[in-house]
Amino acid sequence: MTGLVAGNALAEAKPPGRAQSASKRTPPEERDPPSAEVLTVDRSGSDFMVDVLKTLDFEYIASNPGSSFRGLQESLINYGGNVAPEFITCCHEESAAALAHGYSKIEGKPMAVLVHSDVGLQHASMAIFNAYCDRVPMYVIAGNTIDATQRRPGVEWDHSVEDAAALVRDFVKWDDLPVSLPHFAESAVRAYKIAMTTPMMPVLIVADASLQEDPIAPDAKLHIPKLAVAMPPQGDSASVAEVAKLLVAAENPLIIAGRAARTPAGLARLIELAEVLQAPVIDQGARMNFPSRHPLNQTEAGRALVSGADVILGLELTDFWGTVHSFRDQLHRTSKSLLLKNAKLISISAGDLYVKGNYQDIQRYPEVDLTIAADAETTLPPLIEAVKSLITNDRKRTFQDRGSKLADDHQKAWDRARSEAAYGWDSSPISTARVSSELWAQIKSEDWSLVSSVNSASRWPLRLWSFDKHYQYIGGAGGEGQGYGAPASAGAALANRKHGRISVSIQGDGDLMYAPGILWTMAHHRIPLLSVMQNNRAYHQELMHVQRMACRHNRGIDRATIGTTLQDPNIDYAKVAQGMGVYAEGPITDPKDLGPAISRAIAVVKRGEPALLDVVTEPR
Repeated sequence: MTGLVAGNALAEAKPPGRAQSASKRTPPEERDPPSAEVLTVDRSGSDFMVDVLKTLDFEYIASNPGSSFRGLQESLINYGGNVAPEFITCCHEESAAALAHGYSKIEGKPMAVLVHSDVGLQHASMAIFNAYCDRVPMYVIAGNTIDATQRRPGVEWDHSVEDAAALVRDFVKWDDLPVSLPHFAESAVRAYKIAMTTPMMPVLIVADASLQEDPIAPDAKLHIPKLAVAMPPQGDSASVAEVAKLLVAAENPLIIAGRAARTPAGLARLIELAEVLQAPVIDQGARMNFPSRHPLNQTEAGRALVSGADVILGLELTDFWGTVHSFRDQLHRTSKSLLLKNAKLISISAGDLYVKGNYQDIQRYPEVDLTIAADAETTLPPLIEAVKSLITNDRKRTFQDRGSKLADDHQKAWDRARSEAAYGWDSSPISTARVSSELWAQIKSEDWSLVSSVNSASRWPLRLWSFDKHYQYIGGAGGEGQGYGAPASAGAALANRKHGRISVSIQGDGDLMYAPGILWTMAHHRIPLLSVMQNNRAYHQELMHVQRMACRHNRGIDRATIGTTLQDPNIDYAKVAQGMGVYAEGPITDPKDLGPAISRAIAVVKRGEPALLDVVTEPR
C-alpha cells in the first residue's frame, strides 16, 4: 500500500506546466486511425498474366513448383481454373521442358513451361538446348525477384539473379524481362509469335515476382495485343524454277529430307514431288518425312545413292556436309567426298534464316550450288508445279522406268531387313530386332505413335514397321542430351491422348535414370504411354567409345565397362516404375515372355494409364 500511496502522491504533485500541457492534447476523434497491414488483394498482376496466357492457346503448362512464380501458379490453378493451361506437375525442371519438347512435335505448337528463377533454369537448360537444336517451339517462363529490397533474407537471394536469361540466351531465340503488366502482355504475345516463326525455337519470358504479386492498380489500363502468327517464308519463283530445271534434267536425282515435314501437308507434298519425278528419297528421320513402305523410300541405300546422284535436293538438312562426305574417326581424322565430280547440290532450308555462333549445332559448312533460305514445306507446292510444267512424255517414260527399278530395290531391302531381324530370335538377352518385331505385331492394327528415337535400337522400327502418318514418328532429341527420352515421350503421349492414339516408346535405361520422376508424372496425370525398356545395362555408346580408345592404345577392352555400365547392382526398372504408381513387369529375359507381356501392357494403356516393361536386351 505504501508504494501505491506514494505513486498517487507523485501524480497529484505534478507541476502546473505539465497539467496545462496535458489539457492541450489532440481530442481522440481528431487523431489518425490506427494502421493495419493489408494481407489480401482481390486481383493481382498474376491474374492478368493468366488472362494473357489464355489467349495463346496453351493446353498445358509443365513445372516443378518454385516460390519465384508462386503468384502465377496460384492464379493459374484458382483464377484460371487449372484449365487451358492445365498444370502438369513434374519432379525436375529438365523433365518439364523435355515434356514440352515432345508435346510440340506432335501438336506443332508450343507448350508452356514454368521454371524457378536461376536454379530451375539451370536444371531446365539441357532440355531447352535440345529443343533449340531440334528447332522446336517452346515457351518458357522463369520467375525471378528483381528488386533487391523486396527479396526475403536468405535463400531468396540465392534464387534471384540480375539477368536470368543470360543462362540460356545462347540457345533461345528471344527473351525479355517485362517491367510492367502492359509490357508483359506485349512481350508474352511477341514471344509466342517469335517461337512459331520459322525456324521455330524456344523463347523465354522472365516474370518478376513483385509484378506477379502486387495488386492491379484501380486505374490500370491493361490491353492484350492480338496474336498474328507469321506465315512460313516461301522460296522465290526464279530460284524454284531453277531447281525444277535441274531436277527434271537429272538422270539420277536424289531427295534427302531432314526436318522437311512440319505438318501432315508436308508429308503429302514430299510424296507428290517424289512421285512426279519418280526420284528416290532418303529420310534422315529428324521428323516423319516420308512413308517407310513407299517404293521410293530408299533410306537403307543412302550412301550408294549419294555416290551416284547427279542432282541432290536437301530439304531442311541439319548436316548437309556430313550427308555427302564420309568421315573416319581414327588416330588421324580424315574425310572424303562421296559425290560425283559434277554433282549439283541444292538446299532449301529455313535454317539459313537464323544462325548463332557459340553452340556449334550448325555443323560443318556445306558447299552447295543453289541455296534457298525458305521453309521447305511451304516451298514444295510451287516446286511441284514447276516440275510438272517441264516434264515431257519422253521424260515421263524415263521417270517410270526409274521408279520401277527403285520399287524393286525397295522390296529387296524390305525382305533383307525381315531376314536379318530373325538372327538371334531366341537369344537372351533379347535382340533389339525381336523387341521391335513383337511390338509391331501388336500395334500395327491400332492408331499408334512411336514417340521415341530409334537409333539405339539399330533403327529396327523404321526398317520393319509401316510409317505413313505424320504423328507416327517424332525423331530424336536434337542436341542428343541424355534425359530427353522419357519426358519427351510422355509429352508426346500427352498430346496424343485426346486423339485416342496408342503411344509407344523404346526407352533407354541410362536415359531414364537421369530423372525417373517423370514416371510419377505419367501416373499422376494418367498419361497413357507404353514404355518398353531397352535395358542393356550400360551407356552402350560410351562403352563403345572407351573400347575404341583402348584399341587405339593397344590396351585391350576388358576394362572398358568401368564407368560405362549400370550393373552391380542391376537396376530393376519394374520396381522403380511400380514405386511411382506405374503398371510394370520385368525384368523380362526370356524372349517367349515378351509378346504376352506386351499384350497385357497395351491393355493397361488402352484404359488410359501408363505401363512399363523392363526388357533385358542385347546392346544394339
